Amino acid sequence: MQDVNANAEARVSATVLVSGRVQGVYYRRFAADHAADLGIVGFARNLPDGRVKVVAEGKRADIEKLIGLLKEGPLYASVEGLDVRWSSFSGEYTDFSIQR
Repeated sequence: MQDVNANAEARVSATVLVSGRVQGVYYRRFAADHAADLGIVGFARNLPDGRVKVVAEGKRADIEKLIGLLKEGPLYASVEGLDVRWSSFSGEYTDFSIQR
């Protein structure tokens, strides 16, 4: 019998593209603070088209919590959409950073 919590405990990677009013409203700092609280590593970076790219690695359940927070965003943000792509855990990151 398969453990129902196995998927929640598996380490994975997610790339999240966030659209809306998400630049200039502390969105990357918001993402970084919540990721650190959840033990997630990766980065947040502004994209030239106005979106924010978040790469998150950690336990799937924790990343799903982060995605829920990213949907809300900080006070002055207005999130219009999230495009989430799941992939294999790379182990490439040691912390969560804000890239410029």
